[in-house]
Amino acid sequence: MAAFPLFHPVLASANIIEIFERCGTVDKVIVLGLGLASLAAWTVMLGKHFELKRLRLLNYSFETHLRDQRTLLDLPESFRNKRVIPYADLFADAVESYWRAAAISKEQGQMSGRARLEHAENAIQRAIARQTLRYESSMIFLASIVSGAPFIGLLGTVWGVMEAFAAVATQQTAGIQQLAPGVSGAMLATIAGLVVAIPSVFGYNLLLGNTRAMVTELENYASSLADRIELESK
Repeated sequence: MAAFPLFHPVLASANIIEIFERCGTVDKVIVLGLGLASLAAWTVMLGKHFELKRLRLLNYSFETHLRDQRTLLDLPESFRNKRVIPYADLFADAVESYWRAAAISKEQGQMSGRARLEHAENAIQRAIARQTLRYESSMIFLASIVSGAPFIGLLGTVWGVMEAFAAVATQQTAGIQQLAPGVSGAMLATIAGLVVAIPSVFGYNLLLGNTRAMVTELENYASSLADRIELESK
């Protein structure tokens, strides 16, 4: 029964608040900054997760619809107006580049069929690079939080220990009243840094794996798209 109050949620939160109130100004700023970083990290992770999930569903739907078409080069313009879908963006760039090269060839009479294919393939490669950057957007920000949060927490730890020693040196006593603010700030900053970094590491690795998988799927789709255009152009 005596240990129960230590694990009561209300009392535990009250203890955290009391510890925070005893911290020095620098440690308070560090802990609050880490709290904002944690909120930003969770926002980025959840937003990126649902964004990648939505794009993957859109890609699969577009690829299935495109697979049912007998030809690609003569499809209506409505197929090229869905650039919000990564697969549709590749398709639009490839077809538009092909017909643009074909128009120049018709005017000048110099460009071969192989040259038109090369223009389409180059357009596909540029679209792959553009969509890869889209997949990887916000990942650098999340990686910065993953790597930076522990060091910021460590800064708060060192600063809190310095404050504790400074208090002892000033008053020439080592009582709990002198040590409490600095030690409390040091421990709270360490905990805050770990609370931010640990979930962010798992979220970052999960999102990185999904991003790499989707980039591979994009490259496979691009190869299949180039093959179909080559077959139809003969």
